[in-house]
Amino acid sequence: MPSSRFRRVVLKLSGEAFSESSGNGIDAAVVQRIAEEVTGCRVDLDVEIAVVVGGGNIFRGLSGANRGMDRARADYMGMLATVINALALQDALEALGQPTRVQTAITMSQVAEPYIPRRATRHLEKGRVVVFAAGTGNPYFTTDTTAALRAAEIGAEAVLKGTHSGVDGVYSADPRSDPEAVKLDHVSHFEVLNRRLQVMDSTAITFCMDNELPIIVFDVTAPGNIQRALVGEPIGTLVSSSAER
Repeated sequence: MPSSRFRRVVLKLSGEAFSESSGNGIDAAVVQRIAEEVTGCRVDLDVEIAVVVGGGNIFRGLSGANRGMDRARADYMGMLATVINALALQDALEALGQPTRVQTAITMSQVAEPYIPRRATRHLEKGRVVVFAAGTGNPYFTTDTTAALRAAEIGAEAVLKGTHSGVDGVYSADPRSDPEAVKLDHVSHFEVLNRRLQVMDSTAITFCMDNELPIIVFDVTAPGNIQRALVGEPIGTLVSSSAER
């Protein structure tokens, strides 16, 4: 069995990765598959895994704001949507025998723990998966930024950014609309910002650059890709400050 390149990682999953074919709701089979992969990686590779989940399959704050809602209120609704996804993932993980804790940036003690970095770190050291929900607890920040922030706070060695919709890495342009788009195997944080490549939002990329956090961008909908990313197989795109993959 190959070993993980990393001791501790943050896996970023969008809400859409959980969704049914309509793009909305929660597909139980998809959540089950992701839970099985995370559990397998945690046990077989002995890697500590924290997960940040989005909520776009239920409600996206920016979409609400674009329809005339108050932006802050819409973002708080989006944060609550991430908690629903986090609880669904926790249930699937624990059904497989993987101890899991959900920590939220908005206090809701009846359903989850409050986010406390030292407690999260201790859970990971004890072999538990920690799912971070409710974003940063602040409006105007994306869950991409949450993933970068949490990774730095808990001492993770990389952010694994799982994509969906058939995009398997970082391209020079959107491959779904530009047939000339070229996949990039490795790119620097600065180049992502300079070329405005669609990886994560600029706040998240800048934070990862400043804290020398590598990002592996890969298609999470392909079975087995989480393990492939962890063991260093050349899938997706590596975003890092170093010159080589």
